[in-house]
Amino acid sequence: MMPKKARDGDDTAGLLRYLYGPGKRDEHVDPHMVVAWDPYVDDPARSPDMTISDLALLLDAPVYALLGKKPLKHVYHVAVRNPPEDPVLTDEQWAEVAREMMHASGIAEHGDDEGCRWVAVRHADDHIHVVATRARQDGRQPKMRRDIIKMQAAARVFEERFGLRRLTHGDGTARKWPKTGEVEKAERRGFTEAARDTLQRTVREAAAVATSDADFFARVTAAGLRVQQRIAPDGNVTGYSVAMPGDRDQGQAPVWFSGSRLASDLSLPRVRERWSTQVAVPRVSPAELWRVAEERVRAAADQLGAEGLHQGAGDVAALGDLIVVAAVISPRLVRDQIKEAADEFERASRAPGDRALEGQARRLYRESTYVLSQSVATVGRNDAVAALGFLLALVQAVEACQRWHDAQEHRAQAQASGLAGRLLREAVEVTAGAAVAREYRARPKRTAARAGGGRKAAAPGERPMAGVVQEALPEHAPVVLGDPAWPALRERLVAVERDGEDPVDVLGSVARRRELGSAESIAEVLTWRLDGWRKQRNATADAAGRSPSSTAGGGSGRSAAPTRKAAAPAPKRRPPGDEQRKGPRRAR
Repeated sequence: MMPKKARDGDDTAGLLRYLYGPGKRDEHVDPHMVVAWDPYVDDPARSPDMTISDLALLLDAPVYALLGKKPLKHVYHVAVRNPPEDPVLTDEQWAEVAREMMHASGIAEHGDDEGCRWVAVRHADDHIHVVATRARQDGRQPKMRRDIIKMQAAARVFEERFGLRRLTHGDGTARKWPKTGEVEKAERRGFTEAARDTLQRTVREAAAVATSDADFFARVTAAGLRVQQRIAPDGNVTGYSVAMPGDRDQGQAPVWFSGSRLASDLSLPRVRERWSTQVAVPRVSPAELWRVAEERVRAAADQLGAEGLHQGAGDVAALGDLIVVAAVISPRLVRDQIKEAADEFERASRAPGDRALEGQARRLYRESTYVLSQSVATVGRNDAVAALGFLLALVQAVEACQRWHDAQEHRAQAQASGLAGRLLREAVEVTAGAAVAREYRARPKRTAARAGGGRKAAAPGERPMAGVVQEALPEHAPVVLGDPAWPALRERLVAVERDGEDPVDVLGSVARRRELGSAESIAEVLTWRLDGWRKQRNATADAAGRSPSSTAGGGSGRSAAPTRKAAAPAPKRRPPGDEQRKGPRRAR
């Protein structure tokens, strides 16, 4: 929950008209009042006896009644917003939030009938706007010292009560979120993210594998960004700024962002820390890269934070770079999950305070990063099964990072580690399912007699999937069928049957691939594995269908490996951050 105070204004009616109106692009949905300073105040959206102008006059009445000097900017405006992934609160819950925010700010404390007048308006699921006037009804001025800090403290309480994502402020590690104007500009231009987000991701990918100033700036430029270096009188480079090509302000000047405006660890001094301690990395073949990286990551997980607080901060920063590079070169089958994990882990890679650069775990993570960066020739052709061991090691490393953050009481970083770990575990299970699909050999079709008593076999999609689970996993069936994730698993089993496969055989195969006893949700783990199984089967079948060398009787192509076109040369690949000659990725 994020309370954000806007600039004070002097037009109460104008602000209310905007809040109750359709918005700039019809984005306001069902604008209405959730609570006010007086429970008997009518809502202009629901009552014919109250207009927006009438409500503004009621709010402003104490200001007009002041005998002394009136405040020039008397409109107090606070927006309280939840992240998109949080559950949607009811009007009653938002009303409670608004009352507590006004109490914490000093606008209207609980039990004070002479406090300032205010209303809370809701026109979206995820936030409210609280509008107040900075004049108490007894003619005095409200005491509002440290108002935003107190509102943030109140937000932490509501996060725990309502089961919201728990945020942290004040440690200097939070992400630099795009401003409202930046988001609106991106939407007008048809982009799905603001320029700041695109720049941050592109610069981070370049910094993760750079080995010098020149290498870093060359990678950023090759990624399609405009780069502007800040050079001191003595000739040394002291900073940099980047801009998206074509991104200009109203005066047609490029919109520049310094590294520190993108993220606290992307300022030039912080970027330089990555190569301040050189590491020697052996050249490895593409076939060996995942194994070599896995060995180093497993060794580093045992060393993370063992050498002290500052060394631990350096260790988690290096782990963050490793996940960024892994997301760039990861197999297509699990690339989306690993990219999401890298985004979630971003906050966990920034620990408050100083960080040391000589830790053993940091050196191992940097070696793994450079090993993977050498492998760009395999981008798009990596085998997800070969990467399984590395992904398991990465899960182990992230879990070690979460334990370290918990021990240091870095709540936001520990939470980010947990979210990243969950996404990586999903990638592991999807990969495990893909491995089963590659080795799977269908048994002879089951007869109706085996189903019991010679009954007619059920049509695809009509077979009771609870029976499938009981037959394939008798020891886990009670737990699976009572799991909240069972409906999703049932959908995957129905899809497997509709694909012409026996769901009992397939479910049993993916269940035997890896142990299930340590899973928090067996049904969810099996769902992920079936996702990987179907993705691999579909990819294999598509490749076999396109390949001119596939046999006529190959069926679905279970054992056939995708073939390459002999005449097609292998594409030339560049290191992560260097593959976008035509500009950074900005999905339309």
